[in-house]
Parts: sequence; structure tokens; C-alpha cells
Amino acid sequence: MDLGLVCDGCGAFNELGIGSCGSCSASLSLDSVDAAVPAPLEPPPFEESTQAYGAGLDDYEDDEPTDSSTMSAAQSCATCGAMIASGNRFCGACGTPIGMPAPSAAPRAAAPSGGTGKKTLFFSSIQAAKAKLVLIKGEGHDGESYSLAGDDHRIGRSDADIIFEEDEFLSPTHANFFYVEGNLYVQDEGSTNGVYLRIRDTCPLENENFFLVGEQVIQVRALPADTGLTATEDGTYLYASPRRPAKFELIQVLHGGGQGIKHPALNDVVSLGREENDINFPDDPFISGHHAQVTSQGTALTLTDLGSKNGTFVRITKETPLSHGDYVFMGQQLLRVEIV
Repeated sequence: MDLGLVCDGCGAFNELGIGSCGSCSASLSLDSVDAAVPAPLEPPPFEESTQAYGAGLDDYEDDEPTDSSTMSAAQSCATCGAMIASGNRFCGACGTPIGMPAPSAAPRAAAPSGGTGKKTLFFSSIQAAKAKLVLIKGEGHDGESYSLAGDDHRIGRSDADIIFEEDEFLSPTHANFFYVEGNLYVQDEGSTNGVYLRIRDTCPLENENFFLVGEQVIQVRALPADTGLTATEDGTYLYASPRRPAKFELIQVLHGGGQGIKHPALNDVVSLGREENDINFPDDPFISGHHAQVTSQGTALTLTDLGSKNGTFVRITKETPLSHGDYVFMGQQLLRVEIV
């Protein structure tokens, strides 16, 4: 930083040791500078009507107009607040030229009354979603998650929003997840293999519907009441094994649509599992020892999970509401519903 004297007459800068100004020949001395610069005074007290700090001198209204070259009265420095004597063009405390506005802070939005002024914004569509689907992989570990932030979210093998192109058991457009009055629903889009929802304890079971236990697809079918033997046209009765009365039967559906085990319900309750049940699947590693049961009460059928490890799933037949923690199975994909 260079040291020198500023001429009181023209404001030019001069080096120390020079007796007169090089621009206007006015006399220069340290005594004259000290006399022109009084000791700094305290800035005037702040009043509510005064404009916010940081305004330039030109923003104030005075009784007498001011000229840019001279000041009619002492002014406070816009930078440091020190008082500047009449006639000086620079602050004696910090050297700021008279008339230069103080550095202003970045503008700040006014806070609404009763609040902090802070507003939370969505930074992506994920934040705007009400729910998401989490893909469950082997050993129950979470895989990819899919945000449901739009109106419709179709899942399928090719013609869908969420695509599993290598799953040959999914239809091109298999299912749709959508909102109704803020609640998440799922609907089968006419798929070949259906959409299954994991039941919570017990649920109604419709006639000819399907459910899953382990890897087994089971269909339930109501049986008509036994009307007794019927004779042929010539009055002969067909001789066969006697039919034991049953209200319904459970049919195992095999790959390709063939039938496997066909079990008539001789009692009101039929249990399924790996061992010691009415219907056993000892070679299914995903089925529990006592997995599920179907119960008949009058003409109504119910499906109950018996605390199995992997759950019991029923095929949906209409648009179905979903809750946080529900599991949906379609094709070979198991998805968990998470409501945000």
C-alpha cells in the first residue's frame, strides 16, 4: 500500500515529502490534514423510518440539496460510520470517497408473519411419490425400488412403465398400480397368469379362484350337492365307487395348465403344507410344515395363512386397495408396497 497525501483542493494523490500538490499547486502539509479530519463520532441512532442499512447517500432526503463536490454538513461514512468533516471528499478513518454506497448484503426474502420464511421444496419426482414398490430378491433381500409418482404405473414384460423383459411368465402389460383419492390400488390388466396379493391372516375365497402356497398354484372349486344315482334310459344304474359328500375340492395346477393333485374336502377344513396335512408337498422348499388351510362355512369359503414363512397369496379378481407392507406377486416377481 502506497503512503501519501490527498490534496484538499483537487483530491489528487501526492507522495510524502512534497510541499505542494502536483495537480493544482495547493500547499500540502500533515497539519492541514489532521485539522480537516476530526475524531470519529458515533453514528446516529437507528430509527424505524430510516431506510435499511446499505443504502447510498443519495437515498436520503435532506432539507438542502447537496453537490457532488462539496458537502454542506458533516456526513457519516457509508463504510465505517465515521463522521466526515464538511468539505472533505474522503473519509479520514478508512479513505472511502464520499458518495460511495456501502457494500450491500445479498437480498433476502421476507419471512411471512408467524413463520421462519423457510419453504421445503420437492427436489425430484421421487419426493412427490406417495408410494413405491421394492423388488424382493433371493433370501428376502431388497432389490431395486420403483417410485409411483404418476397416475398409472403399469408392469409387464414389454408394453409397460416398469419392465421385466426376461420374465416369460409376465404378460406384455400385466398389472397396473394407480391412485384413487390418494389411496394405492392394483389391478390385473387381463394377464395370463394373474396378480397375487399376500393375505393377512384370513380372507374370503371365491369359487374357482386360485391361491399360492410355496411354489404350488391351487384352484378351489365348489361341488354341487349329491343328488343320488341316476339311471340310464333303460333303467340301469351305473355301478361305481360310492361318492363321499364334499362341499368343495382343491386342484393343483401344473405347468402348461394340466391338473395334478385333486382333493375333495371331506371335512369343513382342508390343510396344506409340507407334512402331516390333508394335502402335503414334501419336495417344495418354499412351503412351511403347516402352511395354510381352506375352511367351508355354509356356502362361504375362507383362506387362512397358518403363520408360514413365505406367506399365502390369493389371486385378485378386481381392483384391490393396497396398504403399507403388502406383498404382490406376478410372473416371477415379488414386490413389497411401501407407502411414503
